[in-house]
Amino acid sequence: MNAAPAEAGAERSRWQVLGHELAKFGVVGVVCYAIDVLVFNLCHGLVGMGPLSAKTVSTIVAATCAYIGNRNWSFTHRARTGLRREYTLFAILNAMGLAIALGCLGFANYVLNLHSVLELNLAGNVVGTGLGTIFRFWAYKRWVFLHPDDPKAALHTAAEAQRRQGVPEPAGHA
Repeated sequence: MNAAPAEAGAERSRWQVLGHELAKFGVVGVVCYAIDVLVFNLCHGLVGMGPLSAKTVSTIVAATCAYIGNRNWSFTHRARTGLRREYTLFAILNAMGLAIALGCLGFANYVLNLHSVLELNLAGNVVGTGLGTIFRFWAYKRWVFLHPDDPKAALHTAAEAQRRQGVPEPAGHA
């Protein structure tokens, strides 16, 4: 029996899954990007916050929306390893993504002396968010939303099941 067609089918299937994940991640990303830009401009332009503070607030709001969208849609087919574990890692990785965006924004603002709304949006919301997005997609797949066959996923799923078994049912729910 020739294993080549089976391997080719598995490879095609991996690319299809990756394509679906990228497409869904992209849709969630576009919605959250709009939220990020809107909140940044409201905080900086309307409220008068500094650009780095405004970007921090906008990223926190957008990242929370992104977690909900990615967990419940983009990566719904991946292993569930516990909300606490996933959200903690998600927050850490988003902080790293925020550092990338803040680095780009800070460089533009403080080193290049770019201060117009357009320049700050390009630095923080195009370059910074773009680089941060590439990092986040890779990192989410690697550490947050694990493939079901990943040994870490099996370990966390088994631990979560054990933890749930130790919790008694509420009265009247037998």
